[in-house]
Parts: sequence; C-alpha cells; structure tokens
Amino acid sequence: MKKISDDVTQGINKSAARAMLRAVGLKDDDFNKFQVGVVSAGNEVTPCNLTGPELSEYAKKGVNGPDSAALIFSTIAVSDGISMGHEGMRASLVSREVIADSVELVMHAERFDGMVTIAGCDKSLPGMLMAAGRINRPAIFLYGGSSLPGEYQGKDISIVDVFEGIGAYEKGIITKEDLYNIECAACPGIGSCAGMFTANTMASVGEAIGMSLPGTAAIPAVDSKLREAAVKSGEQLNYLLKNDIKPSDIMTEEAFNNAIVTVLALGGSTNAVLHLLAIAYETGVSLTIDKFDQLSRNVPHLADMKPFGKYHMVNLNEIGGVPIVSKILLENDLIDPNCLTVTGKTVGENLENIQIPKNQNVISFPDNPISSEGGIAVLKGSLSPKGSVVKTAGIEINNFSGPANVFNSEQEALDALFNNQISKGEVVVIRNEGPKGGPGMREMLQITAAIKGAGLGKDVLLITDGRFSGGTTGLCIGHVSPEGFDKGPISICENGDIITLDIEERTLNLEINQDEIEKRLENIKLPSPRYKSGVLHKYSKLVSGSDTGAVTN
Repeated sequence: MKKISDDVTQGINKSAARAMLRAVGLKDDDFNKFQVGVVSAGNEVTPCNLTGPELSEYAKKGVNGPDSAALIFSTIAVSDGISMGHEGMRASLVSREVIADSVELVMHAERFDGMVTIAGCDKSLPGMLMAAGRINRPAIFLYGGSSLPGEYQGKDISIVDVFEGIGAYEKGIITKEDLYNIECAACPGIGSCAGMFTANTMASVGEAIGMSLPGTAAIPAVDSKLREAAVKSGEQLNYLLKNDIKPSDIMTEEAFNNAIVTVLALGGSTNAVLHLLAIAYETGVSLTIDKFDQLSRNVPHLADMKPFGKYHMVNLNEIGGVPIVSKILLENDLIDPNCLTVTGKTVGENLENIQIPKNQNVISFPDNPISSEGGIAVLKGSLSPKGSVVKTAGIEINNFSGPANVFNSEQEALDALFNNQISKGEVVVIRNEGPKGGPGMREMLQITAAIKGAGLGKDVLLITDGRFSGGTTGLCIGHVSPEGFDKGPISICENGDIITLDIEERTLNLEINQDEIEKRLENIKLPSPRYKSGVLHKYSKLVSGSDTGAVTN
C-alpha cells in the first residue's frame, strides 16, 4: 500500500530522513507502518489546554502498534479569558488561522498519513477541525475537557461571574472583597470554561459532526475517563487509516446540518456560526450564514445550561453527554442518522443503544422546550445587509428600539459605562472591531458582562461588528456585516439615530432613509489601520467578512 509517509521512510534516497527519525525513537519496523501525528495545543498559558501534553501521550499509546507509529507535535493557543478586554484580544481569532496553518505545515512537511488532534480553548478547537478539513487525511478530534464549576456562597460559578462581578463592583453593587472572593473561586482547576460557552459548544460540534468518539465532548478535564478516551481515539485512528476514511467522508453538508442543529438545541455560543462557516470553507462544503437561521426556525432550544440557564457541562456529562441530546434530536427527526462518523458507523448506529434518562432537568424535550426556536438567530436589514448574529437563548423580548450611543472601540464603551454615560433604553453601538477593522474581531465579554453586572442587561441593546464570548448573555448583537472598516452601515451611525430590532422578523434596521445612508457613506472617513506591520497587519489584509467565517484566503 502506497502511503504519504513513504516520502520519508522508503528507499535508499530517504536514508537521511530515516536517520533523523531514528534519533526521535523510531525503529526499523516502524518505517513500514503508517506515520501518525498527534497534535495538541497544550501549554500553560491557559487552564483550557493544560491537559494537551498528557492526553497526547495517551493518544500515542493508542496509535502505536503493528499498524502505526505516532510522533507528538504541538501548536499554539492563547487564553481568551486572559486576553479579554484589552489589546491582546485582537490576537485571539487570528490564532485560529495560525493553528490551522501550523498543523497543515507540519503534516505537509513530515508526510504524516493521519493525525489525532487535541484541543481545549476556544480557537484551538475549530483550528484543529479546519486543519483536518483542509488536509483531508484520516483524522480524529479529542476535546481536552471542561473544568468543574467553582463554588461561591453555595452557588456554582464560572469565569463569567468574575467578569459580571467587575461591572457590579464598579457600580457599587458588590464590595472589593466580594469580587476578590469570586475571583479566587471561579476557576477551580484544569479544563475549559465550565458552561456552554464557546469551548464546550465547539466540543459538542466535534462530536455532532462525527469527528469525535461519542460521549467524549462532555468529559471533565480531571476525569480518568478522558485519558481512556485519548487511548481509544488513538486506536480508532488506526481504523480510519486502514479503511481510508477521511474528514471529507465525515464532514458532509448533512453532517454540518447536524452540528448546527445540535448548537441550536444546546443554546450554544454565537461563535459557532463563525467557526462552522470556516470549517465548512476548509472542507469544501457550501454553507452560508442563512442556513443557521433556516434551521433555527424549526429546532427547539432544549438545554438549560449556562450562561443563561442552571447547568454546566459536567451536569450534561452526568446524564450521558452529547449522545443524549443527539438521541432526543434523532427521535424527533431533527438530525440525519445516515452520516458517517469516526467510529466507522453512522450517527444512527452510534445511538442505537443510547437510553434517555427519565429523571433529569438538564435537557428538555421538544414537546416542552425552553423555546420553540433554536438559541441563535441571524438578523438582516439596513444596519446589517449581509447579516448579524444574536443569541436568543435567555432573551425574553422580541423587539427593541432606541437612540444610538456610538463608540469606536470596546474600551470607549467600557469607560462610558463606568462614568455613567450609558443609559437605559439606549442602543450601544461599538464599531471598528470587525475582522479587518479591529483587526481580529475581539470578543466583548468585558463590556457585555459589565453591562449585566451594572444592572442594565435587559435595558440596553448592544450592537457591534465584533463578536461575543460564549459566556455573553442579554441583548447583544454581533458579527454585523459588512463591518465598519468595509464601509458597512454601522460605520455611519450617529448618536441619536434610532435603531430597531425585531427578532421574530429577523430584522435590524437603522431608521434613516436610504438617501441619507448613501450620503453619509460617500462622506465617511475610515480610521487608519491600527497595525502597519506584523501578523495583525498581515491578517487584516487577508481576512474575509464575518458573514463568511472570517477566513483568510
């Protein structure tokens, strides 16, 4: 059997390559085996990826045997929680592209036949799946595990409670000592943020789309079962290699629909829109932002999970994990059972023996859902002609109309909030934070959590061409496209302009006539680029709009 790795293992003229491989531990017998890369985003800069190196060793044990020889390599990851609310957050989304590119480069150069990918924090998960789709060699994905929730005053808390605490402290609602105690309790140990935020949303995507072993998305980082799952993932890659099952065989259009439906039912992060569009682009699957809204109209929101609900990922794991959600969706004809998965079986076959627990409150059923529609909606209109995204999960209103209070950065808006310059009934507009204009499309958990912590979460509508954390709740609309830097209508909003939201009609409008919009656009002066060199400058020149996944092409 001709293998890609024959380029470095076979023939007299590959003696030098084999000499290098002997130095890292390979033996004569290994040169006739599949060569496998085990890649993680493991590092110490974030608790989300602390498990990466350990899980890589377990996965390597699973791979190694008569058929395959594994070698471990790594890629970067940044911490969204640490980079939130300052200039460093501009690097976060950019890191997704760097992760995908770096994995591709190592796989291309070293001629690995397949790979096990392991990731934790928000951008490393989609980065790995993007790389798998782009490279299209047998691959399997393993989540690095979620953290357990912290505890404060008898309640489960997470990192989101710290960000909300900052806003509450600034408004005098809690004391400095209260905030310190919340800070010390929120993150009790290793793993990604505990709620159905972006990391856990994308872990669920990895399983729902068929790239992870069933039941692995919800295992806590501290659980020994995650180590067992790493070994099994390595073993299963051998099956994929021997049967030449590639990501393109698994991540089909129907599989993407299954993933979107799962996100909607879970009330997952709005970042899933951005990431699934990017993964589809890399896999060669046609997917548009409109598909999310089309499915959302017919998929109920079922999961009562943080940031808007009661439960964390560990609670989902306790009732059986993502397979329970998938079984409920399957029994209601909401997902396609015929999609192939990394098990070599279809979704339907994987779920045959799954029993839905009767006594649990984490997941509702479609006959009595939290909401009859999915947790994400796509809005269009005169303010966002190419689309914008809102998490409807936890929102109790359909309409909002008010005067614009316009800011040219997240920090400007934050300063205004702390100086009592944001009032009830206003529409806070934050522009120049898109993929190009930011650059990097910063998450805005700092401002959204501060608004909620200040008691304005239900009284202020926030709109931005940037994006939000999976921990964001409330009246927040992101991904406004075209972005301000592309002369989208958000660039010409002025203080006092009336902006109207209608979630049921899926509209977001700037209430001025079209002639005035065109006149303002003709006279608009865009800000100078923030970076004139380096990776952020390079990214701003290559990145597409958020409506197509903010991919670099």
